[in-house]
Amino acid sequence: MIVFLFAGLALMGLAVALVARAVLIPRFRTADTLSQIDSYGFAVRAPDDASRQLRGVLDSLASLIGGVIAERFGTVREAELRRELMSAGLYKIAPRKFMGYRLLAAFTLPCVWLWYSSVSGTGGLMVVLGCFGAVVGGWIAPVTFVRRKARHRFARIDYDLPELIDLLVVTVEAGLGFSGALQTASVRFEGPLGDELRLALQEQTMGLSTHETLRNMLTRCETPLMRAFVRSVLQGETLGVSIGQILRELATDMRKRRRAAAEERAQKAPVKLLFPLVFLIFPAMFVVLLGPALFSFIKAFGGG
Repeated sequence: MIVFLFAGLALMGLAVALVARAVLIPRFRTADTLSQIDSYGFAVRAPDDASRQLRGVLDSLASLIGGVIAERFGTVREAELRRELMSAGLYKIAPRKFMGYRLLAAFTLPCVWLWYSSVSGTGGLMVVLGCFGAVVGGWIAPVTFVRRKARHRFARIDYDLPELIDLLVVTVEAGLGFSGALQTASVRFEGPLGDELRLALQEQTMGLSTHETLRNMLTRCETPLMRAFVRSVLQGETLGVSIGQILRELATDMRKRRRAAAEERAQKAPVKLLFPLVFLIFPAMFVVLLGPALFSFIKAFGGG
């Protein structure tokens, strides 16, 4: 009996200690964070050494494999991959490293499928089909991800570009030069368009002219609105036309294009709704509306 009493007291004390710790730990962490802010201005979380080493090993292996492929098959595909990675905003990933990661994915996914098949007892035909699908998926999935990211990035740039033109009109007509207007806009904009503006300004700092930076921006983001913007600015500076007037006319044209794109998406909406309407909504409605009548008919026919 005494043993149970001491065990109960020990468990109660442990519960009280855990509750006190749960209550007091957030306060201790807050005090620690505030002390770090007072000392350094901000706290930076150091990366995990294990994850950093693993990332370094994978990067080295992918770069080695991609280098072998690039030397074997030439640099044509490498240039195309570089353009696709730049379009997706993945500037820090080299084409050879990306190719190496594709091969690693094409090799890793079948191994994972074989392990899962051996554990779950999948049949032979499914193992073969699954391995084939895993190889194809591992090879295609990275490129699909990059292209999908590039499409979303281009759509975001086209959506933000009219606001950029309006801001450039205001700043240029206020007396700033075109380069100064771009610098002001780069501070105000976030997302892909802001990244492209800051990259263009860095290229100007390195010694490239405005024409070259705009052409490079068009190479990285070849969208209809970006093409119209770059060509209009280049033609205006070449012909000596006022850049403010060109930007004002371009802003009006951008607004018309955005409205036309919105109307086009609105007209495509009924077609996109056709599949879920026919295969998902209509069957449920038919079950709800015709189910009781069909049940009554079957009951009456069975009774007769």
